Amino acid sequence: MGYLFILGTVLTTVYGQIAIKWGVSQRGGLPGGAWDNAMFLFGLVFDPWIFSGLLAAFVGALFWLAALTRFQLSFAYPFMSLSFVLVLVLSALVLHEPLNIHKIAGVALIVAGIVVSSRGLG
Repeated sequence: MGYLFILGTVLTTVYGQIAIKWGVSQRGGLPGGAWDNAMFLFGLVFDPWIFSGLLAAFVGALFWLAALTRFQLSFAYPFMSLSFVLVLVLSALVLHEPLNIHKIAGVALIVAGIVVSSRGLG
């Protein structure tokens, strides 16, 4: 069950990042000026995609709390890096962001780090 909590954390985190980026992309850039920027950012919270992404972050935090009741932090935390892999793939597929060899190599190094750091823990 503990691994399902970690998976839930990763998946809700990834969804949240993709949904927030999607919502922000639909709204454009900051308008400029401190007050206008603050009002713009506050208004973003009410965008359905952004709101769902923030809600996913909250649900992910609940999953994370549950995961930490089952595992040592030093074991569970490296799995959070899997979100880098999923965000890279989904940002290319869903958001049509460029995917290049440097990004792929960087994520491969992250995965290698997960494998090395999780050996013998648990």
